[in-house]
Amino acid sequence: MIEVDKLGKHYGSLEAVRNVSFEIDDGEVVGLLGPNGAGKTTILRILTCYIFPSYGTARVNGYDIFDQALEIKKSVGYLPENAPLYTDLNVMEYLDFIAESRSLTGNTKSERIEWIIEECELNDVVYRSIDKISRGFRQRTALAQAIIHNPEILILDEPTTGLDPNQIIEIRELIKRLGKKKTVILSTHILQEVEATCRRVLILNEGEIVARGTSEEIWREMKGETILSLTLIAASSQDKLPVTDSLSGLEGIKEIIETSKLAKNRLALKLSLDPEADAEEAIFDWAVERGYKIISMIPKAFSLEDIFIKLTREGGENAG
Repeated sequence: MIEVDKLGKHYGSLEAVRNVSFEIDDGEVVGLLGPNGAGKTTILRILTCYIFPSYGTARVNGYDIFDQALEIKKSVGYLPENAPLYTDLNVMEYLDFIAESRSLTGNTKSERIEWIIEECELNDVVYRSIDKISRGFRQRTALAQAIIHNPEILILDEPTTGLDPNQIIEIRELIKRLGKKKTVILSTHILQEVEATCRRVLILNEGEIVARGTSEEIWREMKGETILSLTLIAASSQDKLPVTDSLSGLEGIKEIIETSKLAKNRLALKLSLDPEADAEEAIFDWAVERGYKIISMIPKAFSLEDIFIKLTREGGENAG
């Protein structure tokens, strides 16, 4: 279990993390999601006892970050954003070194190395120099060092950065397998990463948590907005107002999130609607009156991408 209480970190005049609190239960896979510079890495470094906070505290696996840092380091597997690899060693030599650094010896060490090579699918490169293997295999090797001592908690910082699509899928599958047995906190700015691997998300912006929960839970906390995808063919006679300005005046439309021009005078819009108003009927009447043809009008659930963009652009008004 991870417990964070009113955590903050200053770097000079910069407050990188501001009054952050959250809990992660045993066996949960939780995504720490936010744009670059949101404070994600700082929080993970505090939880792994690489740095101390300026104020607040945290407990990891029952241990206090100030008084029991060594116990935390023993019970946590940490993959920093820049993988800690010794490229002059081959994969087996590196894993052997890490195992001994984790006080594994004898049969226990041999069994753990054999297991980790199988689990991380490193059999094809085990005797190749680390500087000669692909980035995907290097990332697998870095993940192997984080779990070789069988930690109860995994803390992963941007684990798929720089990988190609196939490598990303492979690492995601590995993380999902590990998440069935361990508590995992995964930091990323890639939305698909969280949706593919995490049960719950903490959205961080400018050092503060602005939302938490599943996508559906966050959406409900954001007052139940409805998203509508609308595709139009331009009016035969040009409307006096631009489409966005004209639509914005309709009752029930809270926000025009996105517009894009398509081929053959078509325009695609993504709208945020008030669920209490009959906005769809108003849009239909508006289109008829102004000569627009509606090609499609598709309501959809608020996606994690919609939530992320809204919260991080608005500066965290919905802080949770």
